[in-house]
Amino acid sequence: MPLTSLAKGYRAVVLGASGGIGSAIAGELRSDPNCLQLVTLSRRDNSFDITDEESVAAVAAETVDGLHLVFCATGGLVVDGVGPEKSLKQVDPDVMMRQFALNAIGPALVLKHFAPKLVRSDRGIVAFLSARVGSIGDNRLGGWISYRASKAALNQIVRTASVELSRTHPRAVVVALHPGTVATKMTADYSTHHRRLDPSESACAMLRVIDRLTPENTGEFFDYDGLPVEW
Repeated sequence: MPLTSLAKGYRAVVLGASGGIGSAIAGELRSDPNCLQLVTLSRRDNSFDITDEESVAAVAAETVDGLHLVFCATGGLVVDGVGPEKSLKQVDPDVMMRQFALNAIGPALVLKHFAPKLVRSDRGIVAFLSARVGSIGDNRLGGWISYRASKAALNQIVRTASVELSRTHPRAVVVALHPGTVATKMTADYSTHHRRLDPSESACAMLRVIDRLTPENTGEFFDYDGLPVEW
């Protein structure tokens, strides 16, 4: 999936590159002849821990300046073996804190340490995997409180960071993306009533969305098909 709207010889980083979606994104970028440099990071392959600021800061410090794309494919619905709650009585503060650490605080740390690495003279994109269930306006089923709230927090982090980054990087785009229900280990037990996309199908779709984004889209939330998702 060539990214034709990025600068020729663009530099990209994929965080969470060992997961189903992250590895598919990395695979597509790796096959793009326009990609000059690709850095892939994950807990499995690099001991990268998005919830540990020292880990995020260390890998960011080793990454070259002038990045054109940072794709954060980290996140989790099941954390430490605990799945989403079905009711209020199942809320566990420790589980909720771990969800927020992974799905919200970690991405904020990515923005803190990787956003300054973005190219200034050209368009740079920072994309985060969010989830439609993080939409407050689209929530009609309830449940999954910790996961929903952590993704809603991520969406606010994306929105807020986009405002600040536009002052120093006026051509930058910070965006949240819903990948669809993707056939990964994370969704295996929670997607009975949804069509499951192949990871490569979702990855190509999201990269097509990214390829169409302009600075006017910064701070927005899109589905994998390119349609906006309400906050």
